[in-house]
Amino acid sequence: MSNSDKIKGIIFDYGGTIDTNGKHWAEVLWSKYCKFNVPIDKNSFKGAYVHGERTLALQPLIKPEHNFYDVLLIKVQIQVSYLIDKRLLPDTPKVRGYSELIAESCYDFVLDTIKTAIPTLDLLNKKYKLVLVSNFYGNIHQVLKDFNLLCYFEDIIESSVVGVRKPDPAIFTLGVNALRLKPEEVVVIGDSFSKDILPAKKAGCLTVWLKGIGWEEITDESQADMVISDLSELRKFA
Repeated sequence: MSNSDKIKGIIFDYGGTIDTNGKHWAEVLWSKYCKFNVPIDKNSFKGAYVHGERTLALQPLIKPEHNFYDVLLIKVQIQVSYLIDKRLLPDTPKVRGYSELIAESCYDFVLDTIKTAIPTLDLLNKKYKLVLVSNFYGNIHQVLKDFNLLCYFEDIIESSVVGVRKPDPAIFTLGVNALRLKPEEVVVIGDSFSKDILPAKKAGCLTVWLKGIGWEEITDESQADMVISDLSELRKFA
């Protein structure tokens, strides 16, 4: 990034960025469905995943005291119930039991991923002011506390709290204001091209796209100021 010397603050995305190092959550979950031999195809899973995300966006099932394991369990329970209702899975104790197995395995995956992210956050936090901007369910503080990540961020902009969701550029403007910097002094780091990179650019920020195993969307690497495949690549800025 040619103008990296102007950076004074960093806005981080959370889901798909810090917790999975660029791997879309649909892909993380699908890998666990495969691990436990859940007898469905990927298209059926995608339908269940989309249904689950829409359900959580419309219904206040996630409470402020829920940690990330709680979130995962609720998500997978919704997905499995959907698959049962669609008669894509039988309604048996074994099928219902997949929810806990998948949630526990996903939670362990996140624990391991965050362990690898912390050294990078440590280095960046010594040089820059950091703010988190996330589409989340009203419990992001509890999630960050659970993973010992709260200490890294001067402020947290959570969609369900501020009433603005990505891809609205206004949520990144709130992050810039929290940093008390100019947009051109801030770099946004996220895994979603459509929800992080494009709106952050519209807000006037620099962008680093953590490009991993993503969801199906039209993308253009030239729109990002930098493209990385692992969060550890950010250590060059420290």
